[in-house]
Amino acid sequence: MRDKLITLFGGGGFVGRYVAQELLATGARVRIAQRDPRRAFFLKPLGGLGQTQFVAADVTRPDTIARAIDGSDAVVNLVGTFTDYERIQIDGAKLVAEAARAAGAGALVHISATGADAESPSRYGRSKAGGEAAVRAAFPDATILRPSVVFGREDQFINRFAGLIASPLPVVPVLKPDARFQPVHVVDVARAVVAAVRDVGVHGGHTYELGGPDVMTMLDLHQWIAQATGREKTFAPLPDALGGAIASMGFLPGAPITRDQWLMLQRDNVVASGAAGFEQLGITPTPLGAVAPAWLVLYRRQGRFGQNRAPA
Repeated sequence: MRDKLITLFGGGGFVGRYVAQELLATGARVRIAQRDPRRAFFLKPLGGLGQTQFVAADVTRPDTIARAIDGSDAVVNLVGTFTDYERIQIDGAKLVAEAARAAGAGALVHISATGADAESPSRYGRSKAGGEAAVRAAFPDATILRPSVVFGREDQFINRFAGLIASPLPVVPVLKPDARFQPVHVVDVARAVVAAVRDVGVHGGHTYELGGPDVMTMLDLHQWIAQATGREKTFAPLPDALGGAIASMGFLPGAPITRDQWLMLQRDNVVASGAAGFEQLGITPTPLGAVAPAWLVLYRRQGRFGQNRAPA
């Protein structure tokens, strides 16, 4: 990996920053490609002199994609969206894969999601499946990674619920309480990317589903966070009829969920039985309880000075 040039589309995002750190640790050179590369400048101190590069790129503009990929040994596409599904997650994925093939890149890693399914009730799930198909058609040896819900210090999932639980609300409503997740640590996802780039001969052309060791329902997750933050809360599981009505108002400012996100919750977000995953990549996934309490301490009443009541 030393001195190889890896281009990360979306490298300054939540998952991308961890992928960049893992690649830099191997001695690889990393090129961060995103619409505003200045927002990723915080990565500069993590590498040696000249080890990190930055370039403006938009996955919907082929000219910027080609410029970002030029000279790269491998390409990683981390770009995703919860709004402009087809344009970003299908058309953009296709353009990146086509450019990687045209440039002669030795490897392409495409980040998808466990919900990718052409028959998904949500546009998000269908667009993820469409993106995978477009990538396979353009770059057959691409490695596709499908993580479940990704957690980490900067995530917008665990932190969102922790903030709600820490709020003055006496009762916390829980949408789709029986929906199941398999939270996966962001560092493990980053290490999976490195494994795929490092050993293209083994992992190229394969799809891996990435889930952590814990399978939790939405209600389980809320209760776990409350215990980890020392909050005694009453949770009110909402019936589907009410949850769907709330989701139908997702276009309103401050709405907790969009209609498409509600449709995503109709299917469990867990690794399919028998699917290849972390084991084949040589990675032992990290339990939520092993790392999350380190930052969830911020949501305790006395912050880091509060009593440690984190669950095992």
